[in-house]
Amino acid sequence: MRSLSMTIYYLTKYKLMKRKAFFLSLFVAVAATMTAQVKDGGISQDMLRDIQKQGGGSANKAVFNALASNSIDNLAKNFEAQGFDTYFSHETTKQSIHNQKSSGRCWMFSGFNVLRSKFAKKHKDSINVEFSHDYLFFYDQLEKSNLMLQGAIETAKKPLDNPDVQFFFHHPIGDGGTFCGVADLADKYGVVPMSVQSETYSADNTSKMRSLISSKLREFGLELRDMVNGGKKAAAIKTRKTEMLGEIYKMLALTLGEPVKEFKYAFKNKKGQTVTETKTYTPQSFYKEVVGGPINGTFIMVMNDPRHEYYKTYEVDLDRHVYDGHNWKYLNLPMEEIEKLAIASIKDNTKLYSSYDVGKQSDRQKGYGDVNLYDYGTLFNTTFKMDKAQRIATFDSGSTHAMTLTAVDLDANGNPKKWKVENSWGPNSGQGGCMIMSAQWFREYMFRLVVDNKYVPENIMKMYQQKPTMLTHDDPLFSEDN
Repeated sequence: MRSLSMTIYYLTKYKLMKRKAFFLSLFVAVAATMTAQVKDGGISQDMLRDIQKQGGGSANKAVFNALASNSIDNLAKNFEAQGFDTYFSHETTKQSIHNQKSSGRCWMFSGFNVLRSKFAKKHKDSINVEFSHDYLFFYDQLEKSNLMLQGAIETAKKPLDNPDVQFFFHHPIGDGGTFCGVADLADKYGVVPMSVQSETYSADNTSKMRSLISSKLREFGLELRDMVNGGKKAAAIKTRKTEMLGEIYKMLALTLGEPVKEFKYAFKNKKGQTVTETKTYTPQSFYKEVVGGPINGTFIMVMNDPRHEYYKTYEVDLDRHVYDGHNWKYLNLPMEEIEKLAIASIKDNTKLYSSYDVGKQSDRQKGYGDVNLYDYGTLFNTTFKMDKAQRIATFDSGSTHAMTLTAVDLDANGNPKKWKVENSWGPNSGQGGCMIMSAQWFREYMFRLVVDNKYVPENIMKMYQQKPTMLTHDDPLFSEDN
């Protein structure tokens, strides 16, 4: 009996010690967690109470109730900034509005708007032409695929985490771009009428096709790196890259349709009446007839980037559509200089490729942009004080969308009051497919402008021709227009 009672005693004592050890370890763990949470730089309990005093309280209840059931933009709309008129003192000839749908091809739509308006102007609007976006987009995707694979070859000796290597593997292919892409691709592959090669589902909705091709390109890129680092000869690597591009070509042909090589076509006027005899064309011969010659060399790109010195030329390294094409090259100018170039062009009935941060202070439904359109500061009882340079430097703002600049309204002194662009979101978007923007909005959120050489003063042209400063591809401003 004594032996049994002693056994029970020791077992009970062991259980108590074990339970005590458990709670002790739990206390240590909780204490360690609390210590980690109050590490310098973290949010401590005292700091949280201070935050709550400043940011919470019953005073915000009414605003929360409103925001809980409404969009921020609807509540922040500034009633005093909603009115605008649609008169313009200088406007280029109107043309049909297209729709890029769920794709990032605004750069091509805007570029084609400029090309077809120049053709119509040359023929005094007696002949109309519409270009196939699907046709040139096929070659854009094929060329970008080659650019990525060649980049994988040329950077193969660098580690995968090298910024140049990551540039190619992070976004192997995209549907965004700039006017430089229109120039390089059209000069190389020509153009075809819209009626000859129409849009497919994947042309209008690019995300799935782009995702699948991107995966394939990453796989191919790794293989090419292994070939280079394994000592394979350049000829063998080139042969394998060609085979890879053949597979990409097949994927593009199945989604976009194989590009037309020859076709018959007769030009029509805006009423749809045939006005020329039917002829047989190749994409290159049609391009020569409607465009007249190479686009490259006929324009300059100007940009407004307050972070960098004005009246200097800059180039973006590695960023182009075609491997043997042109990087972005632009002259950085103050907005007043850019406005002069735009006004000179519009006065001569010539549209311009232009790009903007279209999501800032703009009403997509009304097709209007103004710096005071939304009063977010009052709604949230705060301020938004960054200027254009600060917004660019912190990735808060940059060029996101290309549109075709078509009109300007000038005051008695020749200063712009507002501007208008043709958009590529369909004729039912905004102001009949167009967007009107105040002069102040234009200065804050406009970034790129492509100007025909004939409207560029000699002193500006000389500045553009100076040797450019090379900028890296990861600069905050150099996202593609989508």
